[in-house]
Amino acid sequence: MNLLLYLTTVLIWGTTWIAIKWQTGVVAPPVSIAFRFILASIVMLAIVRIMRRPMRPPRAAWPLLFAQGLALFCCNFLCFYYAEQIVPSGLVAVVFSTAPLFNAVNGRVFMGRTLQPSAIVGAVLGLVGILFLFAPQVASHAGDRTMWFGLAITLVGTMCFSAGNLLSSRMQSMGLHPTVTNGWAMLIGATVLTLGSLAAGFSFQPEWTPRYLGALAYLAVPGSVIGFTAYLTLVGRIGPERAAYCTVLFPFVALAVSTVFEGYRWSVSAAVGLALVVLGNLIAFNVFRRLPFLRAHGRALR
Repeated sequence: MNLLLYLTTVLIWGTTWIAIKWQTGVVAPPVSIAFRFILASIVMLAIVRIMRRPMRPPRAAWPLLFAQGLALFCCNFLCFYYAEQIVPSGLVAVVFSTAPLFNAVNGRVFMGRTLQPSAIVGAVLGLVGILFLFAPQVASHAGDRTMWFGLAITLVGTMCFSAGNLLSSRMQSMGLHPTVTNGWAMLIGATVLTLGSLAAGFSFQPEWTPRYLGALAYLAVPGSVIGFTAYLTLVGRIGPERAAYCTVLFPFVALAVSTVFEGYRWSVSAAVGLALVVLGNLIAFNVFRRLPFLRAHGRALR
């Protein structure tokens, strides 16, 4: 079951980056995100009703729901939608793959979990890898503040995603199912985005093109309803740190899609950077030590 949840998350979220890219341009990002989560919350809460789960979370969960709605279904996506207007979607996915490291650090700060030295080594490798990935853009636009802003807001979005992970883990420990908490948190995030968009004077006229509407449908149902349910269920089953391993594989899928649809061109520094990001994540969570042949080798050495 865990493997199915893992593969579902990787395949769906590894391809949502290009769909987000297709939504940028005409409609203001906060409006597109509001459309996405209004539709997703309706579908999610309908599923909750069909499954006959309790619709109303307990009073103690509402502060956590509001926090999750703001972090995971509002600020997180605002950062990524704006970032994708600046940098290729595949590179945004690569920065997002540092989520396991943020989960480890946030778990230590807010939940008192032990921070392993391997996590620190992995974090350093991951950050160096990101610098390598952005090296071509840095070399040609070193003085371009827009490029640095794109990197910065992507990191902020990843931190918000990590916060949402921990909040979901906390609510699942209270006995709440992700379908229930996701439905309400998505509705809360969509409401905040709608009110903010109205206050900013953004138009709510959608882009009536097959590409925009197709991207919206894909992001709302597979990307949000299925993707978040699979991922956050995995968070509850194996913990936020281990669940976030799947973000390590996102760059492979996202950069492959970006190469086909956006004309992303690989370079030596980009390949090295991607390898370092992946290696950093694997080291951070001692994946190599879990491999049977390495465990056997370790026992032989002792």
